[in-house]
Amino acid sequence: MERKTKVVIVGGTGYLGQHLLQAFAGNNGRDRYDVAFTHHSTPLSRRLVDAFPHFLAFPVDLKSSLGLNSVTQGFGQPDVVVNCAALSVPRVCEQDPAAAMSINVPTSLVNWLSTIERNKTLLIHLSTDQVYEGVKSFYKEEDETVAVNVYGKSKVAAELLIKDKCQNFAILRSSIIFGPQTVSPLPKNLPIQWIDSSLKKGDTVEFFHDEFRCPIYVKDLVNINLNLIDRWAVSDDKQMQLVLNAGGPERLSRVEMAQAVAEVRGYDLSLIKHVSASSVDRGVVSPADISMDITKLIQTLEFSPTSFKDGVRLTLESD
Repeated sequence: MERKTKVVIVGGTGYLGQHLLQAFAGNNGRDRYDVAFTHHSTPLSRRLVDAFPHFLAFPVDLKSSLGLNSVTQGFGQPDVVVNCAALSVPRVCEQDPAAAMSINVPTSLVNWLSTIERNKTLLIHLSTDQVYEGVKSFYKEEDETVAVNVYGKSKVAAELLIKDKCQNFAILRSSIIFGPQTVSPLPKNLPIQWIDSSLKKGDTVEFFHDEFRCPIYVKDLVNINLNLIDRWAVSDDKQMQLVLNAGGPERLSRVEMAQAVAEVRGYDLSLIKHVSASSVDRGVVSPADISMDITKLIQTLEFSPTSFKDGVRLTLESD
C-alpha cells in the first residue's frame, strides 16, 4: 500500500485551517494523507471534533513552543507543515507589537523543525500582501518588502527567519481570503458575508474607493496548498524554496468588491457610498495599493484562479 503523506496544519481551527481540514476529509483525502492539526486560542468545538474525527488534535502554544514535541511523539515526523497560525488583525497587532512578533514570527516552530530529520519536511508558511509598501500596483515577488504597519513588519520578519533557517519552504503571500463559513463558525466577520448583510438592510454603506487588493477565494488557496503538498510528496530530490504571491486575478477596491456582491444579489448599487480610506481612523496605517502580480503562481503551479464574482457567487450559494 502506498505510504500516506503526513501533514500537520498549525492553526487548524482558524479560517484557512478549517477549510484545509475539510479538503483533507473529502475526496478520498483520508486514503492519501495522515493529518494532524494544532490549536491554541480557539478551544475545540464539538462540531469541529465531530466533523474531523480521524484527525489528531494537539494543543500548542507557539509563543513558548509548549506542545510541539507532543506532535512528534503522538503523530511522528510530518512530511509537510502548513503554518496558518497568526495574529492577523492589523489594529490588534499595532496595539500589542510584542504579541504580534511572538506569534507571527514562527521561531518556536522553526526551532522544532530543526530538531527533526532535516531535508524531509516542507514548511508552507502563510504570509501576507501587507509585506509590500503599497505605493504601486501589481507587486512581484522580487520587489522589496517595506511594510508600513506592525502586522506587515512581523510577517516580513517571519519570511526572513524562514529563508535563513529552513532548508525547504514555500511562502505564500496571501491577500484578503474570502469564501464560505467554516464547519465550526468563527466569531469574526467574513468579508463577503459582511458586505451582503450590510447591503441587505437597504441602508447606505461606506466603502473605500482608494485601497486596492487582490482577494483570493479560499478554495483556490486550499488548492494551492494541496498542489504544493502533492509536488513535495512525489519529488525525489526533496528541494523547494519558493515565494509566491497568492492573490486572486483582479485588482479591486472595497467599492468594487461591494459592487460585485450587489450585482450577484440584485441590490441597489446606489447604496454603496464611495469614501477615501483617509477619512476613517482605523488605528493603524494601511497600505494603499498592495495588488499583486500572480504570474509566477499561475505558471509554477499551472493554476487557474477563480474570478472574484464567481467566488462571490459560490460563497453566497454555500452560505
